[in-house]
Amino acid sequence: VLEMFSYLCSHCSTFEAFVNPWAEKAPDHVDFRRVPVVFGRGSWELYARAYATAQIMGLPEEAHMAMMDRLWKERKIMRSLSDIADFYVQFGADKQKFLSTAQSFAVDGRIRRDEQLARDLGITGTPSMVVAGKYRVSGSSALPSFDALLDVVNYLVEMEYEQQKSVAGAAE
Repeated sequence: VLEMFSYLCSHCSTFEAFVNPWAEKAPDHVDFRRVPVVFGRGSWELYARAYATAQIMGLPEEAHMAMMDRLWKERKIMRSLSDIADFYVQFGADKQKFLSTAQSFAVDGRIRRDEQLARDLGITGTPSMVVAGKYRVSGSSALPSFDALLDVVNYLVEMEYEQQKSVAGAAE
């Protein structure tokens, strides 16, 4: 299950209060991963780079929510990679290592792969959830709440899991 998000998306900030408890309670067969999207926006790319860097450096998960809080609750926008690196220092990052990692081939590659994945999956808005690489679920008038969105995700996860179990059983 993928959560396609951006730190600069207000809906994504609101969605975190729903998706975090969902991810904590997800069954063991669910592999949950966040994927930052850019949509060609320079400011979104800066924060996608920050997320990818934090992931590659193994910074703690609480840094993710703290970033959302910094942007949406404290209303403190960081406009440079240096400012963002200063933010991650509180989570154990060395500023210079963060900056060099953020400009590395590994982070560039991750951002390109994530952008291609978003295009391949037809992601046009955030937040969006993708189940098993083939089901895209996002908020709409048909899904009146984030709880309803996650109910659909749960249904698709279990449907896909049962299907995979039956295929595995038939192969034995």
